[in-house]
Amino acid sequence: MVAAIPQPAFYIFKCQQSAPPGMPKPSCVKADDPESQQLFQHLAQTLMQKGIIATVSPIQAGCLNRCQQGPVMLVEPGHTMYVSLTKEKIDRIIEEHIIGGTVVSDYVIADEVWGEAISPASLVR
Repeated sequence: MVAAIPQPAFYIFKCQQSAPPGMPKPSCVKADDPESQQLFQHLAQTLMQKGIIATVSPIQAGCLNRCQQGPVMLVEPGHTMYVSLTKEKIDRIIEEHIIGGTVVSDYVIADEVWGEAISPASLVR
């Protein structure tokens, strides 16, 4: 019998949306901000270095619709949106939330720009 491959405990969706220089809309990956370009790789490498990449799946995502708060990432389960990311913030999120089990409230998106999820069923015509 083949052993089942365990499912990840967490999925981390890191917004990788970029906009061309001069575009008025903000984006999570900016041409003139090298750190914003390195955040996904930093996330994945840190998970590998800690030996938890098999149970935490980093996913490059398109726009997560919170451009003004970027760079952003969404942690599931829990539907936790982290904003204004830096490498240091990602390190703390991995230590405290992913490993330690405690949401890092200092970096969570404000309720007034996140709100409750809307059921797709409520929007069907």
